[in-house]
Amino acid sequence: MRKKVALIYGGNSSEAEVSVKSGKNIAGHLDSSKYEVYEIMVTGRDWSVRNVGDLPVQIDKSDFSFFMPGGGRVVFDIALIMIHGTPGEDGMLQGYFDMIGLKYTTCPSIVSAITFNKYACKCFLRDSGVAMAKEVFLRKGDVIDIDSISEKLGYPLFVKPNDGGSSFGVTKVTSREGLVKAIEQAFMEDDRVLIEEFISGREMTNGAFLKGNDLIVLPVTEIIPHNEFFDYEAKYLGASREICPAEIPDSLSESIKECTSRIYRHMGCKGVVRVDYIVNDNGIYFLEINTVPGMTEMSLVPQQVRAFGMTMEEFLDNLLDIN
Repeated sequence: MRKKVALIYGGNSSEAEVSVKSGKNIAGHLDSSKYEVYEIMVTGRDWSVRNVGDLPVQIDKSDFSFFMPGGGRVVFDIALIMIHGTPGEDGMLQGYFDMIGLKYTTCPSIVSAITFNKYACKCFLRDSGVAMAKEVFLRKGDVIDIDSISEKLGYPLFVKPNDGGSSFGVTKVTSREGLVKAIEQAFMEDDRVLIEEFISGREMTNGAFLKGNDLIVLPVTEIIPHNEFFDYEAKYLGASREICPAEIPDSLSESIKECTSRIYRHMGCKGVVRVDYIVNDNGIYFLEINTVPGMTEMSLVPQQVRAFGMTMEEFLDNLLDIN
């Protein structure tokens, strides 16, 4: 019997458009002989199935089921979450599924909540032995001491929303005047802002996922942005060069993979995650972890899956093989 899969995309953040692209790409790689795939758009309170008829069909939020047009009730076996940002990457949707007893493909709700909060994630990792940039954490309404921030972190530095991804609201700042504007911009995306020192080096990223009880760490990718850093344009509009596997010594590749493995285990991750780093002569510096990484044709994890010698169909079979 085919497994009934709820492929969920959309969301309530600036990443919704990318999420839809990820979901549509994934839909094309799911084996129809194994899965009944229902595409579900989640936007605010509107949760609707988009591929069962001419019009969207609303999800019953009491148990996340729906009635087929002219047919019976569909109850899902598993949720394949492709929402980047809230509510699919911050633990909210996972908590709901925990309450109704529906299995899902991502990290548990508490892990998702911690990793989505960049500052909380760094705090959680402080005793893991992973190197990280110095930071200043701000909440909306705080008294902001620009001179103190400048003295602690120096220039250049990065200002980013504490929650969120796809580099929305992220600014590289080179002056005191630019810092004020960058903080204002970041607060437009989130009520909490993280300011981090700039660490010069090469940008690397590395995906990992569980295959049964075994952690599979994928090949490392080096990202060479055409812009100042790996921003939205570089991630999704082709303004970067991505080399997978990265052309680095085997010893460095293994060290990055060991960091990814350590972070995955320390955080208690499940499903597929992607960890971003800066690498220089002083070491490997953790940037952030993505627990619902992009899955568009241009995204990094699909590139790493192919470089690993695995098809996307095989990769998705592993994600959906949850007992």
